[in-house]
Amino acid sequence: MITNDYLQRVLADLQKNHPGEPEFLQAVEEIFESLQLVVPNHPEWEEAGLMERFVEPERIVIFRVPWVDDNGKVQVNRGYRVQFNSAIGPYKGGLRFHPSVNLSIIKFLGFEQILKNSLTTLPMGGGKGGSDFDPKGKSDGEVMRFCQSFMTELYRHIGQFTDTPAGDIGVGAREIGYMYGQYKKIVDRFEGGVLTGKGLTYGGSLARTQATGYGICYFSDEVLKYHGKSFEGQTVIVSGSGNVAQYCAEKCMSLGGKVVAMSDSKGYIYDPNGINLEVLFDIKQKRRERIKVYADEVPGSEYHEGCAGIWTVPCNIAMPCASQNEMDVEGAKALIANGAFAVFEGANMPLTPEAIAAVNEAGLLYTPGKASNAGGVATSGLEMSQNSIRMSWSFEEVDEKLHGIMKSIFNACLAASIECGKPGDMMIGANVAGFLKVADAMMKQGVV
Repeated sequence: MITNDYLQRVLADLQKNHPGEPEFLQAVEEIFESLQLVVPNHPEWEEAGLMERFVEPERIVIFRVPWVDDNGKVQVNRGYRVQFNSAIGPYKGGLRFHPSVNLSIIKFLGFEQILKNSLTTLPMGGGKGGSDFDPKGKSDGEVMRFCQSFMTELYRHIGQFTDTPAGDIGVGAREIGYMYGQYKKIVDRFEGGVLTGKGLTYGGSLARTQATGYGICYFSDEVLKYHGKSFEGQTVIVSGSGNVAQYCAEKCMSLGGKVVAMSDSKGYIYDPNGINLEVLFDIKQKRRERIKVYADEVPGSEYHEGCAGIWTVPCNIAMPCASQNEMDVEGAKALIANGAFAVFEGANMPLTPEAIAAVNEAGLLYTPGKASNAGGVATSGLEMSQNSIRMSWSFEEVDEKLHGIMKSIFNACLAASIECGKPGDMMIGANVAGFLKVADAMMKQGVV
């Protein structure tokens, strides 16, 4: 509950002015609950209208995206870019192509991105974008024509010193390549740092594909060590089966865990022997098939309709890596009843507020996505650095830097949690540590 008068007023105004944006309001309220531990110590913030400015994006761009499908029919989607906060660096955040995309979701993602980017220690502000376009089931030609149309509008709002998008759900190497090609054609220059997640032949970084998934495990491993535990011998659920989930599962297994269940938007697979990653990668990366194909090809595995059922699978550690609000309170209760001792977020805000409350009340270890999945954007920042100095680091060099960044994020979160009197509370630590850096920059730059 938020009891601070200043934060209550700001939140009330936000709720009044943005009633149709539940995901955005949820993200703000979650962060405000932590920040009320430090706001009373800074009366100058209220005088400067800091929180009012913090929750309002600096710029929102909404545009139509017309494109022609393979049947020659004109289709129209809606595109978004929310440039939320540039206090500590150019706007940085992914592009999401998914039918669920709307302004509320893009604003919540951009808002979370502010603190996530701050935690990385790299000079990056917060932003997010995307479209309600669904690349699933589309031909390469259709995806290319959509991406080209999308970038024809977006290009005027981005740049390596202004706003540097990356990928997210529905936006992988294929989509980034099509968008970068169109950007390069329009501006007539090779501005490598304008997009991250690029292919290795034109400015991409080794380890970027694996970074978010690996980073989740690096951060979670630090949390486990702090509590005298490890991944070794633990049974793990990793929801989702996209890029983040795949490499989270891979790194988890390399650290000694056994991933027994994964999912997509239609259902989940259960393999008591541990997910065969070679088969999974072939199905998802090469063939772009639904995850149910796994159960058809791997003896002893099962497929179940309905992705929410994955939380009923017994495990020690749950790592939700699919999408926002994918675990509700019933899912959390199922995990608790089955003896899980940790929930490490891999997606952005994958637990509902009620689920978080249930997990905390039961005493499970818990990490928020803004801290544990920051490895992707951190490595995007490293890609930007390589583009700027016109060099390419080895996989091992990038992975070592990523590992170091995730350790530093854990240490920053831990220190902030201790200072707030909540030692080990990673949610409070992440929100406070990330915000204080942004707040300091905003105060020093004046009312802008």
